Amino acid sequence: MMQRPRFSFLRSRKGQATTEVVLLFPVFLIFIVFIIKIFGLLVLSQKMEIAGYYAARRYQLQSHETAYYANTWDRRFLKKDIQKKLENYLGFDKPGVKKFLSLRELKLEVITSGTWIKVKLTAYTKAPRIRVLCNYNKDEVCRHDQKCLKGYSFLCEKGGEVSVIKYVGHNDRPAPYQRPEGK
Repeated sequence: MMQRPRFSFLRSRKGQATTEVVLLFPVFLIFIVFIIKIFGLLVLSQKMEIAGYYAARRYQLQSHETAYYANTWDRRFLKKDIQKKLENYLGFDKPGVKKFLSLRELKLEVITSGTWIKVKLTAYTKAPRIRVLCNYNKDEVCRHDQKCLKGYSFLCEKGGEVSVIKYVGHNDRPAPYQRPEGK
């Protein structure tokens, strides 16, 4: 009869000291929350780039040059419809996505000039409010360090904003090519 090899990982061992695990567990949880929030901001940043391109391109192709239509149809319908589609894409209508990305408000600005259409898309986020960090006084934690104060303000007080600016030219809609007749 053949003898089975004994593996070291199958042997019974004494457990790790529970004090170390208990002390390190909250630290791991804080790191996990930070990583999730940073990942959420990265996802929001990428989605904003795509949404900004969509808004600029659609406004370029569907807006009007004449003042009457630019002030009525473009402002009343087109801009509102684009914003509604952007909110849907970014996840304002889905509670889980809205909470994960900490979304608060979306603002769409369209500035037309003689040559370019400037589309500025800004998403405002809520503060993550991590209780372990926000229970302490801002001045004691940061000791007047500007970067620390800015981070504390983002985490505990007001949140932040992610902006995307896209430029597109006007859609000139040239007249179709017509062949000269009689040649």
